[in-house]
Amino acid sequence: METKLGICKEVYLIRTFLYGIPPWKDNANLFIEDLKFAKVSVRVYHPKVPSAGRRRGVLYLHGGVGQIGSIGKTSNSVVVCVGYRLAPEHPYPTQFLDCLTATVHFMTTAEDYGVDPTRIIICGDSSGGTLAAAVCQTLVSRTDLPKARAQILLYPFLQAVDFNLPSYQQNGSVPLLLKKRTITLGMQYLNQDLSLMKGILEGSHVPEDLKLKFSKWLSPDNIPMEFKIRGYKPSASATYSEELYTLAKPVFETTFSPLLAEDAIVRQLPETFILTCEYDVVRDDGLLYKKRLEDNGIPVTWYHLEDGFHGALFLIDYGYISFPCGKRAMKNVVNFIKDL
Repeated sequence: METKLGICKEVYLIRTFLYGIPPWKDNANLFIEDLKFAKVSVRVYHPKVPSAGRRRGVLYLHGGVGQIGSIGKTSNSVVVCVGYRLAPEHPYPTQFLDCLTATVHFMTTAEDYGVDPTRIIICGDSSGGTLAAAVCQTLVSRTDLPKARAQILLYPFLQAVDFNLPSYQQNGSVPLLLKKRTITLGMQYLNQDLSLMKGILEGSHVPEDLKLKFSKWLSPDNIPMEFKIRGYKPSASATYSEELYTLAKPVFETTFSPLLAEDAIVRQLPETFILTCEYDVVRDDGLLYKKRLEDNGIPVTWYHLEDGFHGALFLIDYGYISFPCGKRAMKNVVNFIKDL
């Protein structure tokens, strides 16, 4: 009970940090409005500087954090931050459904906010990157909506099949996202018992037929050798557990693990920006998705922070603490948006 209580406290602490800081630096340059998009809470950042025509729209799947508004200010875009309902109170797939609902609403009402509906970019960081990738995959079959102009995935979590990729081995104890914390938060997200964590870490939840199917997309052989130099040892095959597979089955859904989408979906995705960080357990998720996209003919702009860590973008805009790597990353994100 104490372990679970501690983890719940950690979830709420992280949430307070991510969602509780007011966007005070942006007030002078942006109109900020809290609205509902089809019952989903959103915060809209609109540049105060007049525009000759309709602006780009950036749908940000994270929350109303200050640096998000700065994207709108520096790229002259309207930014919509989606305040999707959070786990553990609202288990998966509530978050995905809220994000999809808000995205569809924005795409169909974009002109009301001075946005060109053909220039909407879907963006997310960390688990928000999961949601952004999943929403973009879902939208490829929506012929009733404009096509997303691009997707921006900032150190995204993209698969729950293999937690022994090089980046997990190298960075398992590196803040801010530890290896065990990654799976702990995932279990909270799915409303599953934390006793599953050991088996999932070892890969006992993956049956042989799925290992074979996913190996072409998740093989460490697809990761450039330069990312194995800091250490990598192929893991031994885990003993399969039917019970664990049944309990953990949602992790194989593409709304939870977008890296597992079929090629027929991937080849229809929009132009993509991917940010990876060297000292980050999910670095290799981004590298593997980059390869999948490129193999399917999707233009990819990739920026790798050699001195970066998970969450670096959170720490650039409040004045409390600042890391140059986060500022460089944000500059590259903004430049990508401005070129669209």
